[in-house]
Amino acid sequence: MRIIGIDPGTGILGFGVIDVIKGKMTLVDAGVVKTPAHTPLDERLEDIFDSLTEIIAETKPDCMSIEKLFFAQNVTTAMSVSHARGVAMLAGRKAGLPIAEYTPLQIKQTVTGYGKADKKQVQEMVRIQLGLTKIPEPDDCADALAAAITHYLMTRV
Repeated sequence: MRIIGIDPGTGILGFGVIDVIKGKMTLVDAGVVKTPAHTPLDERLEDIFDSLTEIIAETKPDCMSIEKLFFAQNVTTAMSVSHARGVAMLAGRKAGLPIAEYTPLQIKQTVTGYGKADKKQVQEMVRIQLGLTKIPEPDDCADALAAAITHYLMTRV
């Protein structure tokens, strides 16, 4: 099974693709889609959609795992992230991918065993679980990989 994980954001959207073969998780690709600040929102969303469409076409995942928008104190940021999240889900849907959604709490709990784990703990557990020599950076990338890992661990039989 190949899973693409998404950490949504308008300025920086993280993605991470993992393979799961016989219960072993391995990194396929990971990175971020960056859009320039002060660019009109519709242009940023188009860039995210086009970039994810290309990433999906290149990596050919079987499904998408995306972080759910959780309560945010800044309403403007929450709205912006929700737009990016919707565009990411649309790219996955247009590619025919089943889409699973997980809250930040579910992702932290599943990857680290502790729902209130900090970013460093999540990054380190992603590194360990994927057998990497160093922590995936930036943290948006590690969060996307954590979403992919969560989907595998939540759905395995």
